[in-house]
Amino acid sequence: MTSGTLYLIATPIGNLEDITFRAVRILKEVSLIAAEDTRHTKNLLNHFDIHTPLTAYHEHNKDTAGEKLIEKLLNGEDIAVVSDAGLPCIADPGAALVKTAVEKNIKIEPVPGANAALTALIASGLDTTMFTFVGFLPKTDKKAKERLLNFQNREETLIFYAAPHSLKDTLKKLAQTFGENRRAVIARELTKTFEEFKRGKLSDFVKFYESEEPRGEFVIIVEGGENIAAEPQEFDIKKLYDEKLKAGLNKKEAMREVAKTLNISRREVYGELLKLSDEC
Repeated sequence: MTSGTLYLIATPIGNLEDITFRAVRILKEVSLIAAEDTRHTKNLLNHFDIHTPLTAYHEHNKDTAGEKLIEKLLNGEDIAVVSDAGLPCIADPGAALVKTAVEKNIKIEPVPGANAALTALIASGLDTTMFTFVGFLPKTDKKAKERLLNFQNREETLIFYAAPHSLKDTLKKLAQTFGENRRAVIARELTKTFEEFKRGKLSDFVKFYESEEPRGEFVIIVEGGENIAAEPQEFDIKKLYDEKLKAGLNKKEAMREVAKTLNISRREVYGELLKLSDEC
């Protein structure tokens, strides 16, 4: 039996008119739609008069639900995966299902459309020639600081997501790591009635949200920094090493991250730190 097709369908991030004709057609034709939030997706389906059965597929049930979906695909059923908004698999559990489908040689067909990260980027006014999607920061301070340090001196524009309850903390961490004067753009409620772009320095946003309660979903676009020289000086190694220790890493982890950031071996990092220690 020929397996079915797994469709990865982009849904509107706000304005319902942003769905594509192709997406509506396929959502009507598949045998099942796997949704992150079935209640949310049901509203979308009702708007476009789509009556395809729904099933829940989210972060908390992706293992058990994923097995059932793969089984249905192998039995020849066509299934569509959607997230609450935008492209599935971007900061979304759909990525795990796609990985398994690839391993099982199941046909995968993307159906492109709206995406919050790129929508914010193109209207930001910052460099769009090189950019990196970072997404949501890890929940623990240690892991968040460790991740940000890896991007501290990257030249490309950086894209972050933030929920309203985590925006203030995210902005403070960005300002601490990248510097208060780093330029940034905050996009809020994209394509919706109260869509808003704020432009300024990270310090401006930290101060603004001290008295303003964040509402809506946020995309933060951060200007790129200056890249570290390919041939690092001893000071660069020591400085980075100290920063990573302050971020909560142990000595071994700090050396590994410094080596990774500067694209040198851990042995070189250890040797330079040892030499500096002997000189002191």
